[in-house]
Amino acid sequence: MRKMLLLTKTIFISGALLAQDATTPEAEEKGDLQINGSVDAYYRFNFNHAKSVQQANNFTSFTNSHNSFELGMASLKASYTKGKAGVVVDLGFGTRAREFSYNETGVTQAIKQAYITYAPSEHVKLSAGKWGTHVGYELLDPQLNRNYSMSYMFSYGPFSHTGLKADFTLGEGFGIMAGVTNPTDYLSAPWNKKFVIGQISKTSEKVNLYLNYVGGKDTAEIASSQLGLTATAKITDKFSLGYDGTVKFVKAPDVSSQAWWGSALYVNVDPTDKFGITLRGEYFDDKKGVITNADGSPLLGTSVVQGTLSFNFKPATGLMIIPEFRIDSAKDPIFTKNSGDGTKSTGTFLLAAVYSF
Repeated sequence: MRKMLLLTKTIFISGALLAQDATTPEAEEKGDLQINGSVDAYYRFNFNHAKSVQQANNFTSFTNSHNSFELGMASLKASYTKGKAGVVVDLGFGTRAREFSYNETGVTQAIKQAYITYAPSEHVKLSAGKWGTHVGYELLDPQLNRNYSMSYMFSYGPFSHTGLKADFTLGEGFGIMAGVTNPTDYLSAPWNKKFVIGQISKTSEKVNLYLNYVGGKDTAEIASSQLGLTATAKITDKFSLGYDGTVKFVKAPDVSSQAWWGSALYVNVDPTDKFGITLRGEYFDDKKGVITNADGSPLLGTSVVQGTLSFNFKPATGLMIIPEFRIDSAKDPIFTKNSGDGTKSTGTFLLAAVYSF
């Protein structure tokens, strides 16, 4: 009997050990979950505001307010990767998210990004869903920019793409991206017109270059194509430069092709880890009136030069305070004085707080 009990006990212990060994691979197969987000708020005062109508004198994204404390966006992003596949869900609530998804209504306006990835090899990654555009120097999330207010090129370029793309890593810092998407900034497009997107990149420790393309036809049978070059250069640990240049061609039926274009230089100085300065200078040309209002009238119809000086204070981990001074000067009087008369230039002060984790 004693031998029988000993044998039974041995079988149970062996079974338990085998069960533990069987569960070990499952534990090792757990994926990688990352969660981050941000909240930003700002105050903006325009020195040429029209007192009678509180004109904001703003023709760029996300800061169309005057003498008001505003919530920019509360954002939460989750990414999960297991093996060769992964998923990204990026949600935002507030003015920035609403303007970013301006073609959507209801809850879908909160979807900044939502896409699935699959990497059949270390040199190829496929993505399907909605993601932020590859075009341009500036990004939607404020903690990823050094200026809080946005450039004209960002504001009138693409915001997002929904479709399928493939990223190829070629080695020596070279990369290629190609994809097929819905028309720019449309989450859903129930028509058969599609856009083609692409990027050629060369990255290194000191210099990064990105040549970008977006082109296709939209619902109104208007063909458009946009070509852009973005570059960054690290001169020293405390000094770097950024460049953004783009041109967009628009062709309507029975009308000759028209274009707008822009060019911007970003000068970044970081005396310490807690303090940085960025000067942005941009020239934006829409003299042909390519960018229009809802009624078809030109929105700008002129050229604009803007200079923005931003200070980045980082008093605590994750927190950035941005005092900003900006001057916009146009060839024509598109801004408004206190009296209500038109003026060619306007000045703005902005104070923003951004916390990210």
